[in-house]
Amino acid sequence: MLDLLRTDRTFRALCAARTISFLGDTLSLVALLLHVADHTGQALAVAMLLLVGDVLPALFGPLAGALADRFDLRRIMISCELAQVLLTIVLALWLPTLPILFALVAARALAAQVFAPASRTAVGRLVAPGSLPSANATLGLGTNGAEAIGPLLAAIGLPLLGVRGVLLVDAATFAVSALLLLRLPPLPADSTTGDPVGLGRATRDGLVYLLRAKVARAVVLGSFVVIACNGIDDVALVFLNRQELHGGDSAVAVLLSAVGIGLLLGYWLLGRRTALVTSMAGLMLTGWAVSSAGNLLTGLSWAVAVAFGLQAVRGLGIAAMDVGATTLLQREVPAELQGRVFGVWGGAIGVAAGLSYVGGALLLDATSARTTFLLAGAGGLAATVLTAVALRPRTSKPDKSRDSP
Repeated sequence: MLDLLRTDRTFRALCAARTISFLGDTLSLVALLLHVADHTGQALAVAMLLLVGDVLPALFGPLAGALADRFDLRRIMISCELAQVLLTIVLALWLPTLPILFALVAARALAAQVFAPASRTAVGRLVAPGSLPSANATLGLGTNGAEAIGPLLAAIGLPLLGVRGVLLVDAATFAVSALLLLRLPPLPADSTTGDPVGLGRATRDGLVYLLRAKVARAVVLGSFVVIACNGIDDVALVFLNRQELHGGDSAVAVLLSAVGIGLLLGYWLLGRRTALVTSMAGLMLTGWAVSSAGNLLTGLSWAVAVAFGLQAVRGLGIAAMDVGATTLLQREVPAELQGRVFGVWGGAIGVAAGLSYVGGALLLDATSARTTFLLAGAGGLAATVLTAVALRPRTSKPDKSRDSP
């Protein structure tokens, strides 16, 4: 991990850009959540902010991926960061009424949605194939570390700078990210995508490829189902702690931190030991199984300490499934289609998370936190098994008719 950062200047620039940008995103998310909550006092308004910032842009994932396959990746990433600079400055200086604020947040999130497949595709262009697992683990460690630190920095910055000041800091992080991305070489679209086809047709061609490509299809569909099953864990942990484990507010905070701790540890271990992993598909499936089993067993836990340990192990699984799936797609999908595949994959993950929030909340109301964890984990494990079967190499049977007289 450290060797890659030391020796690869362009990857180091990309990793630093993503980490700084994610840090600013987390700062502004906390600031906007508190701003909306303070000015409306309505949980629905806070939920709408999360919806337009996370789920709504995911619907444009296929189109975002088509852009990454059509234009220079460096220009796309820099343009997205500069767009977010301008939109965040407008938010900071104006702090408009909710409808306009939601529109600005959605536009900024759409720029981030376009950035994501471009950045994942760029990693495959900048890093040697053998170093891809380590590179993806390093990026995961940086971005998730930034997301973990962000709320703490927001707690410090908000009393000193206010909401406007924190948003301006976020705008500065986007600007710094754009400057770092200037260090990348030009990353033009693959020559096979140079035909003057429209974005609509390019998007359709990407979806057609996914329907026919066994590996990519399994990754996208499997990720969707596993995350749709397990994405409710944060909300369910609050109810499990209060209703079943009888813990206090501090116990909730400890439980919610467990996945993040396991996630960072997982990325760090994978960054240092990726040479020991012989199969990215196996790593992905193991990650799905571990994360799902972590939720299932959490439903059986009898103490806060036990639930904490299980959720930390679940974080290890999430890191494994991210590195495994990302590297598998980078290696298996043709270069001219990677942006579209990553766009669909990222969009599927966002939609799955939104469905999990809604479905999981209904399940919590109808049953209990324990039942929710058990069903979520079982569903994730079932999806893992089905995906493993789908990815299993098929051995052709001999044609007995040719041996018949």
